Amino acid sequence: MLMKSLCCRALLFDMDGVLVDSTAAVARVWTVWARKHGLDPGTVVKMAHGRPSISTIRELLPRTDQDAEDREVERMEIEDVDGIVALPGAAELLRALPANRYAIVTSATRPLAEVRLRAAGFPVPENLVTARAAKRGKPNPDPYLMGASILGVPPAECVVIEDAPSGIRAGKAAGGRVVALRTTASEAELEEAGADWIVKDCSELFVESSGPGEEFLLLGRRTK
Repeated sequence: MLMKSLCCRALLFDMDGVLVDSTAAVARVWTVWARKHGLDPGTVVKMAHGRPSISTIRELLPRTDQDAEDREVERMEIEDVDGIVALPGAAELLRALPANRYAIVTSATRPLAEVRLRAAGFPVPENLVTARAAKRGKPNPDPYLMGASILGVPPAECVVIEDAPSGIRAGKAAGGRVVALRTTASEAELEEAGADWIVKDCSELFVESSGPGEEFLLLGRRTK
């Protein structure tokens, strides 16, 4: 059953929780890190999702060598690819899009993003915005503004695909419309963050193009 259609010129995808299922790996790494510093693992894991690692470290450990901690977390995450797979419908959705009509905008560093994309069976895309590319990370709009700029498309003509409240807020602050996935957060959290539309995952989305360089439709459908 058709749910809705959105006309847009480009799609901006978050990575973890949208294209790649890295939930277990993220939890393992941040649990180890939290226990090392005497912090509550559940709280830390929730804080870390959807934003640059350095932001979480700065907030929790204001009086430590934050850059060294960030490098250590990155090392641990790069080494832990156990169970990382593509999320339902993600590969099919990307294959339906021309390479110059989408970007991946992630809070992971570039080395980590490349490792996770390859572990999940994705090629590294031509347009990839990572944690250290933008001056300010999510929930600030800078990463999504950069993604839209790389594609040469105004943010208002882009649709952001997100799963994390911080990413939803970043997409909305950039001026885009946001489709949120129920892969890692509750529907209430997604609504509170300002999502325009909520679906289960990418398997409920497909695209219809009206021609090269023209607008296309992002369509949603219910699955039985």
